[in-house]
Amino acid sequence: MKLIIAVPSKGRISNPSVEMIEQAGLGLKDSSNRKLFSSTYNENIDIMFARAADIPEFVAEGIVDMGITGLDLIKESNADVEILTDLNFGQTSLVLASPENSKIKSEKDLKDGMAIATEFPNLTKKYLDSKNLKKIKIVKLTGSTEIAPFIGIADAITDLTSTGTTLTMNHLKIVDTLLKSSIKLITNKNIYNNNKNKKILIDEVKTSICGVINAKQKKLIMMNVASADLNNVKDVMPAMTGPTISEVLSKIDTVAVQAVVDEDEVFELINKLRKAGAHDILVVPIERII
Repeated sequence: MKLIIAVPSKGRISNPSVEMIEQAGLGLKDSSNRKLFSSTYNENIDIMFARAADIPEFVAEGIVDMGITGLDLIKESNADVEILTDLNFGQTSLVLASPENSKIKSEKDLKDGMAIATEFPNLTKKYLDSKNLKKIKIVKLTGSTEIAPFIGIADAITDLTSTGTTLTMNHLKIVDTLLKSSIKLITNKNIYNNNKNKKILIDEVKTSICGVINAKQKKLIMMNVASADLNNVKDVMPAMTGPTISEVLSKIDTVAVQAVVDEDEVFELINKLRKAGAHDILVVPIERII
């Protein structure tokens, strides 16, 4: 029986999700057509394309074995799934917002009889309940939430934002944050805990994807160093477990040095290495770190 992974079929997280799957070594055979299903170059694993909002339920019900979707959608659907890892993209916040000229400046300004428009009624209700605001009306919308306060539908909204720019452009201000969200890799709890063969595959997929995540902010630096300068280079070279050193066939006593470093260290490190005696320096991207 094949392992099926649900991936968003469209939207802002669709392409990054497919790219991560492919970088993990699960090349999609039918990704250009974006059909309902795509086989991969692993004969035991298939991809199913679905609405991101449906993926938590599909995973929870065992319709698929794994999925990629947002924490906001997992919480909104109240899906009982196993979160395997954070995929380090798609960071957003679900916020309470009101018009710039509104008297609503904090949740304390919400009064009985007011209305909040949202695409996330369950998370909004949980938030209101936590604030003991039982008599606020929730208006469920499926889009254009920002316009609701300006056409008399609601006094405030809850909506996703990553930078707040869209809210500001629509003359809305953030009043409170309900949830911080990002994209998660999830699996069905029953399958993961009770199906030995699928658990092995699930762990292999997780390991490969985590390898991609770990590699994204890393670079491989390779260089030649005169043996006389090696200690100076080692002193300035950070590495995960220390640099790798090998002999170079050269008229001058020279060694090759390589190490994995954080991407944000590369700029300053290159100059330090040159001053320490390194030359022929190469900076190489890394596909995966396992």
